Amino acid sequence: MAADPKPEEISHPPMDQLQGLEYCIDSNPSWGEAVALGFQHYILALGTAVMIPSFLVPLMGGNHGDKVRVVQTLLFVEGINTLLQTLFGTRLPTVIGGSYAFMVPIISIIHDPSLMRIPDDHLRFLSTMRAVQGALIVSSSIQIILGYSQLWAISSRFFSPLGMVPVIALVGFGLFDRGFPVAGQCVEIGFPMLILFVICSQYLKNFQTKQVPILERFALLLSITVIWAYAHLLTASGAYKHRPEITQKNCRTDQAYLISSAPWIKIPYPRQWGAPTFDAGHCFGMMAAVFVSLIESTGAYKAASRLASATPPPAHVLSRGIGWQGIGILLDGLFGTMTGSTVSVENIGLLGSTRVGSRRVIQISAGFMIFFSVLGKFGALFASIPFPIFAAVYCVLFGLVASVGLSFLQFTNMNSMRNLFITGVAFFLGLSVPEYFREYTTKAYHGPAHTRAGWFNDFLNTIFFSSPTVALIVAVFLDNTLDYKESARDRGMPWWVKFRTFKGDSRNEEFYTLPFNLDRFFPPS
Repeated sequence: MAADPKPEEISHPPMDQLQGLEYCIDSNPSWGEAVALGFQHYILALGTAVMIPSFLVPLMGGNHGDKVRVVQTLLFVEGINTLLQTLFGTRLPTVIGGSYAFMVPIISIIHDPSLMRIPDDHLRFLSTMRAVQGALIVSSSIQIILGYSQLWAISSRFFSPLGMVPVIALVGFGLFDRGFPVAGQCVEIGFPMLILFVICSQYLKNFQTKQVPILERFALLLSITVIWAYAHLLTASGAYKHRPEITQKNCRTDQAYLISSAPWIKIPYPRQWGAPTFDAGHCFGMMAAVFVSLIESTGAYKAASRLASATPPPAHVLSRGIGWQGIGILLDGLFGTMTGSTVSVENIGLLGSTRVGSRRVIQISAGFMIFFSVLGKFGALFASIPFPIFAAVYCVLFGLVASVGLSFLQFTNMNSMRNLFITGVAFFLGLSVPEYFREYTTKAYHGPAHTRAGWFNDFLNTIFFSSPTVALIVAVFLDNTLDYKESARDRGMPWWVKFRTFKGDSRNEEFYTLPFNLDRFFPPS
């Protein structure tokens, strides 16, 4: 008869840091490997950097040349913002990229009657771009003030591991519509990409060359190279010659018109589209997107800290990062990137897939962004990868980030009915409310908030389009009002409290100290 299992055999003790990572935040692979990994992060960041302008620029009246310039500008500023964040912000290995959270107010600006009446398409594009720039410049003050005043650090004392679980998880799960629904638009390249990436990164991860798990570490580059070549073969053979236009747009490798439209060398600069214009209504709507970006980034930073094998960022470090992100949105407005900034969720997922959470790798990827945005033709070559290839990878990487959020449940008591109620309701509403807003907008061509005050409509519609934002509102409210005094242990507060201050854990100094001895001017709290 088999002996009863011991308690340690059927349970796993909570762990502050994830196990099995090859390189943590401040350990670095060899320079050759770091450069290759940095290039891999750059390739992944191209997906969002191309998708957002490809959707918005035609609505504004822009042509292919305008789209290329916006993509180049977005990548250039992404590189600058990523360097600023990794050097002086949270110092976590996070890529700061374009954000979909700004879509609602930007589309509202595009459809402003005063701009729609402009007959010349190019002039309408420039006027719309300047209006978006002005709104971004003004609204960036939200994150700058909340970050540098430490107000966001003070607000974070209401966050518990339990309250953060739905927020972090929905940073990944909330992007489900950018996964297989996009990959399925060209299933003959999207599905093979998904299968090949999973096989290389998981089933063949023990295959090594010179003691480097090359298939696991470079699964993204290998898979994209193979499937991109396959897609080009289908395009060159005429497989899509008589297919519908939407299929050709999603599947062909020659439909982006980026390479032919890109200049050989072009350095983006502030006010390249002209002087920004300012409208109070546009600015109020954009402020909601900046607030959403702040919440999504808060969850993303905590996920990145786990996948970089670091401690959760102390409150003042998190607030410092939000302040620098506000400066990033200010730069977006000055340069004209067409959208604001947030933490790139897919690049956080890639940290876990490669098991390399090194800060240096992300800084190298920022160098690639700046370099290839200046050398337009070369950057446009990589940016012409069909969207379904990126979307297939998102299916894995977004899911990986979401599961990191679920891992915070280990610090809470999930045998508590209170905790089950809060977690379940926050998850469900975090998915259900934005889905209601999306369906309503698709059918009615406007959001559920539809009053005569356009800025008010944009504000509410933007807030409730975001799954992490809805989850934070619900989870943090319930967690701080339902028997919260008696439930500190169940909420995971004893584990969380030591990470609130810089000196609460000895490892914080190793992970989050500013370079160049700058902490003497900005002493940690």
